[in-house]
This record gives sequence, C-alpha cells and structure tokens, in this order.
Amino acid sequence: MTANEQLSTYLNDHLGGANAGVEMARKLHDEIQGEPEAEVLGRLPEEIEEDLQTLRDLIDAVGAANHPIKQAAGWVAEKAHRLGIAEPRTGSPHLSRMLQAETLALGVEGKRCLWLALSEVTSTHPQLAAVDLQRLLDRAADQRQRLEVVRRAAARRAFATAD
Repeated sequence: MTANEQLSTYLNDHLGGANAGVEMARKLHDEIQGEPEAEVLGRLPEEIEEDLQTLRDLIDAVGAANHPIKQAAGWVAEKAHRLGIAEPRTGSPHLSRMLQAETLALGVEGKRCLWLALSEVTSTHPQLAAVDLQRLLDRAADQRQRLEVVRRAAARRAFATAD
C-alpha cells in the first residue's frame, strides 16, 4: 500500500467518526438546553460540522477515494452507541448525558490527533499546507475543554447522592 493509499484510508476512517460526531454533538446540544452549562457548548455542533467539511475537502484535495462503507459504519456505530447510553438503559438522564459528553470528547481527541498527524506530513503532501492545521488543533482543544465542563456537570448531577 502506497503512502497516498494509507493517507486515504486514515482520512476515511476519521470521516466515519466525524459523521457520527456531528450527530452526537447535535443531540447533546439539544438535550442540555436549560442547564447552566448549555451556553458553554456554544456552536459546538456547527464547529464539528465545519471540521467534517474540512476533512471532506482534504480527502478531495489529496485525491483520496471515498469509502461509503466506512462512513456508514460510523453512522451505525453512533446509532448503536446512542441506544446503549439512552436514559432507559442507564436509568438517569444525567448519566446518559455524561456518557454522551465523554464519548464526544474522545472523538474530539481523535480529531486532534488527526490534525497533529497531518501536520507531520505537510512537507510530503503539499495539499495539506492549504489548511490551517494549527487553528484546527486549537479549536479541538477548545472543544475538548467545553465538553469537559458539560461532562463534569453531568457527573455531579448523576452521582450527587450516595445510595
């Protein structure tokens, strides 16, 4: 497998996760409306959608083939995860919210790792230089911090009383 094929595989793997991340961010954003920490998320779903579009643009720029199966797998994984952490399964809206924020935070950390990896190969893939990877890294760090605020607030609510 050539370096370009490996890059294509890597970008498409992240694309599947990014598609799921957009859905998860929208759901979390909608569910925490009315909570004190709702404002901290701000435009998180829109930002994640913008990052998804940046990733799609990068896939096009490097001439990578799209892998619809990987994208569908990300969508299916998000739906399966949603079922596993839904309130009826966890018994608590706060625990479900904490798990949503935690899962999304892990996805954002994966996205940060993507941007870091790409920043290592801009000299061999000049198409990547057109993207402001440092801005994307900074935004991912900010998104991760905001999700941590939501996650910790949900944890406090979920585990506030001892049995």
